[in-house]
Amino acid sequence: MRALKYLLPAVVALLASTAASADDINGADTAWILTSTALVLFMTIPGLSLFYAGLVRVKNVLSVLMQCFALTCLMSLVWFAVGYTIAFGSDGVEQGAFIGDFGNMFFASMSIDSLNGSIPASLFAIFQMTFAIITPALIVGGFAERMRFSAMLLFSTLWLILVYSPVCHWVWGGGFLGNMGLQDFAGGTVVHITAGVAAVVAALVMGPRRGFGTVAMPPHNLTLTVAGAGMLWVGWFGFNAGSAVAADNSAAMAMLVTHLSAACGSLAWMAMEWIRHGKPSVLGIVTGMVAGLGTITPASGSVGPAGAVVIGLSAGVICYFATNFIKNALKIDDSLDVFPVHGVGGILGTLFAGVFCSQQLGIFSGNGFSDGIDSIAGQLGVQATGVGVTFVYTAIVTFILLKLVDVVIGLRVGDDEETQGLDLVLHDERGYDL
Repeated sequence: MRALKYLLPAVVALLASTAASADDINGADTAWILTSTALVLFMTIPGLSLFYAGLVRVKNVLSVLMQCFALTCLMSLVWFAVGYTIAFGSDGVEQGAFIGDFGNMFFASMSIDSLNGSIPASLFAIFQMTFAIITPALIVGGFAERMRFSAMLLFSTLWLILVYSPVCHWVWGGGFLGNMGLQDFAGGTVVHITAGVAAVVAALVMGPRRGFGTVAMPPHNLTLTVAGAGMLWVGWFGFNAGSAVAADNSAAMAMLVTHLSAACGSLAWMAMEWIRHGKPSVLGIVTGMVAGLGTITPASGSVGPAGAVVIGLSAGVICYFATNFIKNALKIDDSLDVFPVHGVGGILGTLFAGVFCSQQLGIFSGNGFSDGIDSIAGQLGVQATGVGVTFVYTAIVTFILLKLVDVVIGLRVGDDEETQGLDLVLHDERGYDL
């Protein structure tokens, strides 16, 4: 009896604490973000990997697959070691305007019971990890078929620490852009502008591929590209709708507008090719889809269906002309069109978020004008500031990092190695052995 006297209160306290813990975690939110995390990782491997692999020449198909796979592994560890704490710092610690505190290096302040809102902190960390994985992987398209594998690994590691993580903090981690009121729901600035700008800077620093502009360099396997594009489309629902960090009406609307924008971007790009060249292309329709997805990303939490249609159609047309301008007018060999699709799309979508934002996401809402012209102008100023700061910072730091890596280990393979192909030169393997 005496033992029960002391045991009973302990059991009651334990049950009470368990119930309280269960109440703090929202099961629906947790289940949805678990699913979203898997979807975003699915975007990189196999989605982006196959999309890019089909676009390069046959002698470089394995090199692109290897780069995306290796980045998935390496960026995960860099995020674990230092990226996450730069971006989000320690839970419950007041954050600085430019960088998070270093109290969460190696997830030091994270336990099984740690929460981030209504979901486990560990889940939030790995969800954000998938964003940190795909962003450097997107940059691969800017220097495809000519960068050393070792240089790619070193550059991507430094870039994640010095570019992606700080910008992520500025926008989502309590930094100055988020505090200004910048609307970037799922990564127009954090993901697409940073990746697009880094890709075009890399293309400029490294120079074009041998034969660029004089030798045809068509995709070697559009079947792979279409398969990867389909995976990107599906995975993007986790990317955008998952950014609500809840299973709620905001996530549902984000999924709807994401799908509409992708469909409109595809059809708009297809129509432009059909009008200008007489035939619609498979490459064009899938590229338009990616443009529509990238452009709706920053606005997916603040626009309605009608706004999403306008954004998607605009993305298909504007990114189409941007791609032709970069390659044909400026003669920049951004190998897989990362800047005109992701960079321009991210800029366009971030600005559109200021025009079409609405608190009432009905069928014809999200036109921005219900809040008045002054409100639109003010928000556009904030959005433009976010675009400008992200663009300039990314360009400068990326340029410095590329020059540093070039001095340390060299950026580019030799001319003969490039001619032979990176699959054999860097990995001693062939993509196909028929």
